[in-house]
Amino acid sequence: MLSKKLKGALLTASLVLSSLITPLTASAQETWTIAGNLELTGNAAAYATPVSRSMELAVEQVNANGGILEGDQLAIEVIDNKSDTTEATSVARRISEIQNLVGIIGPNSTTLGHAITPTVSEGEAPMIYTSTTGDGLTLDDAGTAIKNIFRVCFENSYQGAIAGEYAMSKLDAPKAVVIIDQAMDYSQGLADAFVAKYEELGGEVVSYEAYQSGDADFQALATTLASYDFDVIYLPGYYTETGLIVKQIREMGLTQPIIGGDGYANETFVELAGSHNLNDLYITSHYYDQTDRPEAQEFIAAYEEKFGERPDSFAALGYDAIMLLVDAIERAGTTEAAAVNKALQETTDYAGVTGDFTMNANHNPDKPAIMLEYQGGEVVSAEEITTDYE
Repeated sequence: MLSKKLKGALLTASLVLSSLITPLTASAQETWTIAGNLELTGNAAAYATPVSRSMELAVEQVNANGGILEGDQLAIEVIDNKSDTTEATSVARRISEIQNLVGIIGPNSTTLGHAITPTVSEGEAPMIYTSTTGDGLTLDDAGTAIKNIFRVCFENSYQGAIAGEYAMSKLDAPKAVVIIDQAMDYSQGLADAFVAKYEELGGEVVSYEAYQSGDADFQALATTLASYDFDVIYLPGYYTETGLIVKQIREMGLTQPIIGGDGYANETFVELAGSHNLNDLYITSHYYDQTDRPEAQEFIAAYEEKFGERPDSFAALGYDAIMLLVDAIERAGTTEAAAVNKALQETTDYAGVTGDFTMNANHNPDKPAIMLEYQGGEVVSAEEITTDYE
């Protein structure tokens, strides 16, 4: 059996090779490229690899069904930004020089998203973020939507506010401890939104605690928590650290509910935390693979057949991004960038894998979040939730 590292290396190699292959058919009039500026290696690779797979699947399906417009075909070119801001900016410049570029799938990291925005906004080709949830990524310094930057995921402010309201309204937990990754914009952004909504509803934050990406020993943190009187923990961050934190908190005997964000959405989180420790755990998510949405079930079946595993939320969002772009091209009736950007802006009631959504004035999708509840290491409920936030 192949190791996860070897599988990842083979996937990266196959993507590089696939980017050199143009899937032409005899009836193709033109071939258009969708580029991916993605973290195939580095600390965000687990989030970007499913996106790159979904790009491959979606383009394969579109081409098999006759391509876009009147027989034009699509190709993909995925370039590894190595989860690095400097590299991501360099990749953005390389992508801008691709001939017949029809769209870009942007990085998954909020930090990388901020880094490449000036380069991308200088061009015309539409870029769609899949799971880059940082606030304001689609806006310029004046707060106006950037003409060619969109996303299919909700913002941190939205899921953070939902978590804050859920803690008060559903869990009846008026005292909270907030634990953040002090080196990560994603974690801090979620925490700020959680606290704003939580305190608005009368909640009290008993303590703020901090960790940093790369940490592995959280015994001191768990010991500190044991000295507080509180009802809920809000722990936003990536699965690499949060999985270990949850494990060590539970092993300390702390049983209070824990709420996290979409950064938990990787199977390794469960492995790191231990399924027996995943009780009273709540995660804001974009997608649930047991949904009965026909769009989702068709996608899940196709993804499983091609890659031999069930898709996670990052794969689902990647698929939505590609298919939304294709839908916009068809509605525009052209691959001309300004027309496609206009069609993306005018998206209404789009039926995606992750839900139905309309693109709002800030180029973000208006859609509910899904609160997943874990008991005994398994999801026992998935509730669609919306909230008011600024």
